[in-house]
Amino acid sequence: MALILHVQGDRWRAVQQATLRRLPGLVPVIKGNGYGFGRQLLCGEAHRLGAPMIAVGTYMELPEALACFGGQVLVLEPYRAVLHHDLPDLRSTRVVHTVTAPDDVEDLRSVQSKARVVVEGLTSMGRFGMPLRSLAAFVTSSGAEGVTLHLPLGTGHVAEISRFVEAVPDNRRWFLSHVTASELGELTARFPDREFRPRVGTDLWLGDKGAYEVRADVLEVRALAKGERIGYRQRPQPAGHLVVVSGGTSHGVAMESPAAAATARQRAIAVAEGALEAAHRVRSPFEVSGVMPRFAEPPHMQCSLLVLPDHTTPPAVGDAVTVRMRLTTAYPDAVVLHPTK
Repeated sequence: MALILHVQGDRWRAVQQATLRRLPGLVPVIKGNGYGFGRQLLCGEAHRLGAPMIAVGTYMELPEALACFGGQVLVLEPYRAVLHHDLPDLRSTRVVHTVTAPDDVEDLRSVQSKARVVVEGLTSMGRFGMPLRSLAAFVTSSGAEGVTLHLPLGTGHVAEISRFVEAVPDNRRWFLSHVTASELGELTARFPDREFRPRVGTDLWLGDKGAYEVRADVLEVRALAKGERIGYRQRPQPAGHLVVVSGGTSHGVAMESPAAAATARQRAIAVAEGALEAAHRVRSPFEVSGVMPRFAEPPHMQCSLLVLPDHTTPPAVGDAVTVRMRLTTAYPDAVVLHPTK
């Protein structure tokens, strides 16, 4: 039983190259589940791209990154003395730490006097960072190699970034998230003596959805009589076929982040999906025999029970079916890179 991410290697890597051309100086972001591909595989891809630096999300991801990538590793999580003082990799000069407070810098330098740091500015994102009014002095006192700005999604970032750049005239290097190629070009033209380095994850690794596909194995197929009860919860089922497929909660199947529901249509969809869930009629992300059947019950840890409608030709045991799922929440059993045919 397996849930496997299949990747068209050349096509996937072509997107990486195109993104690098569009956003020169980019820092590949390799965090969390490695965008579904796994962090070790992405470290190898970053090396192949010739990236001198990668960014990881947390200090817990740092040991693996240092082991599988030979360049600099920027940690996006801010250093906190109370949380990170005793971590073993703080002495590595390949690590670039994100800092937001003088006390944390002092503590970090007590562990590694030559610790390299960048200062995070507090943007409209509002997550964490040094406020703009105090930023210039802190950049100087900390001996920072640059300033990093985490920005909201969307466009219209140039004005906000420009305010930071103008407020810290002595800082040359800027690490930026969620900037477009046009914004990067405008900033470079406006501030030709500064270096802007976009941090990129989603566009780099997930930029071409047609370059990869998740597939699950069909483990069992059995005819269902109307009203037959199955599963942990013994719910009665309509007539059709039970199809058991690999892939469950441990793989991230049906595990979703909260939806924004910003538009009327999105809110209507959320209400409709909630009503279907209450009625135990949740559509699965598996595509079987040309349809997306509903779950017979919530996914199990490593497999899912699906109800294929009556009069729909069932698959055979051993067949593979596709799975529509967000790779940022996916944990496949394996990743297979296919060469171009």
